[in-house]
Amino acid sequence: MRDLRPLPKANLHLHLTGSLRPATLVELADRYGLARPSPLRAGAVHGWAAFQERYDTARAVLRTPADLTRAVAEAAEDSAADGGGWLELQVDPTSYAERLGGLEPVVEAVLAGAAGRAAGIVLATSWAAAPEHATRVARLAARHAGAGVVGFGISNDERLGRVADFVPAARVAADAGLLVTPHAGFYEAAWHVRDCVRLLGAQRIGHGLSAVGDPAVLALLAERGVTLEVCPSSYPPLGVTADLAATPLRPLLDAGVRVALGPDDPLLFQHGLADQYATARSELGCSDPELAELARYSIEASAAPAAVRRAMLAGVERWLGGMQEDGGRVALTEVASAVDGPRPTPLRRS
Repeated sequence: MRDLRPLPKANLHLHLTGSLRPATLVELADRYGLARPSPLRAGAVHGWAAFQERYDTARAVLRTPADLTRAVAEAAEDSAADGGGWLELQVDPTSYAERLGGLEPVVEAVLAGAAGRAAGIVLATSWAAAPEHATRVARLAARHAGAGVVGFGISNDERLGRVADFVPAARVAADAGLLVTPHAGFYEAAWHVRDCVRLLGAQRIGHGLSAVGDPAVLALLAERGVTLEVCPSSYPPLGVTADLAATPLRPLLDAGVRVALGPDDPLLFQHGLADQYATARSELGCSDPELAELARYSIEASAAPAAVRRAMLAGVERWLGGMQEDGGRVALTEVASAVDGPRPTPLRRS
């Protein structure tokens, strides 16, 4: 059985706070005299409010530019250890702006953590944000397009906002050549995924599982080549799926929809990037060729520089050819070398 860690993958769905190492969380919480989040009970179903409370508690330990820079650097290191040849880390700068004195200092701190690494930043707003604020974040992302920021996201509970209100923000981001990748179809039905594609021009969707309930939406995703960022370990604790085996990966793939596996918030869900591929193998019945195809989808959907994508795709072929011990790791070494090349080229809206 091939080792999954050397399989080159793009890590496209990871949140900054949710990427924190437990040891770093403990260290910072003790330094600042702050509480630590209580763990999610294994096997229990939690509402979004319980998840958000724990997430906010963890986020509070990131209080200085140095904390943010460290968290980004550690996230990139941990992703690389799982075979993540490229990382796109999602950061909502509003969450840290008050402590750091504004949105721009937050962006500077996270870009410092990503500098020189195989990583880009997706600046995000919240579905609960006012449209004007969302546009402000999109403009901030646009100012850093091609200089470390690769996308614009919309996170949090999608029930808190209206898709149409985010059209101006998405347009600003797309016009700057940034990927538009909102969370959708987590709690809302397939219509939410459809509207994010049609109204916002989303090239990727965070989660999007509810699309399986509407063949027309599946056809839309397949026709437009929209990639879903699926995070199997996130769904059972929040009641989205009954268990890991109920993740609708197979129906999505059978409908021609591209899927990239991601870890979402390993701090809380306790599963990293390689674990998602292990779940696809053990719980969802994916063969090694299918796992390689999922890795290809993630790479092709990323904003990684062309040299990085080429090195990773070549490594996928070597891994699939059975040379995982040298081929996959050699490819990841080549990826690290390629990072010193040009920054990602902004993607122009078609």
